[in-house]
Amino acid sequence: MTEKQAAPIAPSDKYDLVIAGGGYVGLSLALAVRQACDLSILVIEPQPIARMRADERASAIASAATRMLGQLGVWGQIAPEAEPIRDMVVTDSKLQDLVRPALLTFEGATGDGEPFAYMVPNGAMVGALYDAAKEAGVILVEQDSVSSFTEETSQTHVLMASGQKVTTRLLIAADGVRSRLRDLAGISTVRFDYDQMGIVTTVEHERPHNGRAVEHFLPAGPFAILPLKGNRSSLVWNERTDDAKRMLAMDDFTFSLELERRFGKQLGTVSEKGPRKGFPLGMTLARSYVAPRFALIGDAAHGIHPIAGQGLNLGFKDVAALAEVLVEAVRLGQDIGALDVLERYQTWRRFDVVQMGMTCDLLNRLFSNKSDILRHVRDLGLGMVERLPGLKRYFIEEAAGNQGNRPRLLQGEAL
Repeated sequence: MTEKQAAPIAPSDKYDLVIAGGGYVGLSLALAVRQACDLSILVIEPQPIARMRADERASAIASAATRMLGQLGVWGQIAPEAEPIRDMVVTDSKLQDLVRPALLTFEGATGDGEPFAYMVPNGAMVGALYDAAKEAGVILVEQDSVSSFTEETSQTHVLMASGQKVTTRLLIAADGVRSRLRDLAGISTVRFDYDQMGIVTTVEHERPHNGRAVEHFLPAGPFAILPLKGNRSSLVWNERTDDAKRMLAMDDFTFSLELERRFGKQLGTVSEKGPRKGFPLGMTLARSYVAPRFALIGDAAHGIHPIAGQGLNLGFKDVAALAEVLVEAVRLGQDIGALDVLERYQTWRRFDVVQMGMTCDLLNRLFSNKSDILRHVRDLGLGMVERLPGLKRYFIEEAAGNQGNRPRLLQGEAL
C-alpha cells in the first residue's frame, strides 16, 4: 500500500476506468493507476480467478518488469516461486545431429548484477496481482465479459454479458490477441500466420539445470528449455502445425520419445510433469492502439512470435507507459479518455512494438528452415556475436528491458 493510495470504493455503475481482461497486464495496469491516484477502476475477467491461480505454466519476465512488480508491491510474494535465468546457450543444428555445439552463450547478469530475466509461474503472478489489486480498492468481476460498448462525447456505455451496464471515461481492452473489443472498436490488424504451433509443457529431469536456459534452433522452429524451481524446466517447443497437432495427440510414451530426441541427455532422464498445450503462432499488430475513450494493451495490441520470449514483457511495457500517461493526465486535470492524451501512449509504444515484432519475425524466418546455406550464414553471424563482448552486452540489456525510453515503473520508480 502506498501513501498516495486512496480508500477502497464500493461497486457502482460509473467508473473512471474499465479494463476488459483480468490477466497479468490488465491487473497490473489497474493496480498501478489505482495506487497512484484516486480513480474508480473496474476489471472484468471471463475466467474464475481460481482457475487462473491454478495455471501451471510459467512465463519469462525481464528484470525491468520485476522492478515494476516490485514498485507495485507484489514482487516480494512472487519472487520465492521465481527461478532466475543465470545464463543462456544458443545452438543451431538438425534434429538428427549427435552433437549440438554452443554457438552463442550469454551470462545472465545485467550491468547492475541482477539476472536479466526470471521464469515465473503464471498462477503465482496472477494471484499476487489479483490480491494486491483487490486490496488497493479495484473492483473485480469474475466470469463476465464486455458484450458491447457505445462511445459518447464524455463517456462510454459498457454492456456486460451478464446484462449489467456501466459507464466509464475510458475503456481498456486487455482481452488477448483475438480481442473482440478491438474488432468492436473498428481497429484493423496486420497479421501473418507462420503455419507453426507452440507446444508448452513442464518437464522434470534427473540433474539440476543450474539456472541455465537453452535455445536449440531446429529446422521446424526453436526448442527452448527454460529453468524452473527444482529439477524442472518449462518447454516452449515450436513445430509445423500438422506435426504439432500430431504430437499433441500422442500417448505419453510416444511423446516422451519425441521429447527426448529434442531435449537431449544433458540433464539425464526427462519426464513430462505438466499439462501439454498447443497454440497457433503468428504475428498480429493492431494498426492503431487507441480510439476516443478506448485503448489496447498487451496481446490485444500486439501478438509476436515467442522466439525471443518478449511477448508478456511488451505487455508490461504497455502497462508502464499507459499508467504513466494516465496518472500524468489526472495530475494536470486532463480527461483520461481524450484522444490527445491516449495518443501520447500510442506514440510511446508503437515503434518499440513494431521493431520487436519485425525482429522476431526475421529470426523465425531465418532459423525455422532446412536451408544449409542459411544455416552457415546464421552460424557465422552467431559466431561473430560470440566474439564481440560489447554486442553481447547490448543484447542482454535489451532482453532485460534496460534500453530505450523507459517508463518510470520499469526503472523501479514511483509514478
